[in-house]
Amino acid sequence: MENVNIPVGTSDFTEIRQKNYYYVDKTGLIEELLRTAATKVTLITRPRRFGKTLGMSMLADFFDIRKDSGALFEGLSVSKNQELCET
Repeated sequence: MENVNIPVGTSDFTEIRQKNYYYVDKTGLIEELLRTAATKVTLITRPRRFGKTLGMSMLADFFDIRKDSGALFEGLSVSKNQELCET
């Protein structure tokens, strides 16, 4: 059986993807946020230890135009939507 690296206490999306840690794909949230029109504010609530900080880190990496973060999202759900990833 292959050894699985679980990122206990790590909330940085870039670090998790670059170090090949175990990651449950939540990039569908990006498409859902962009599909929801006419929303001024999006409130993301979750109980403690449910990945709010990791989710925000993922969103920051995706939307930051100063970074070329395409490789981080390779193979994830959002990467299948080429139109979304090109803009």
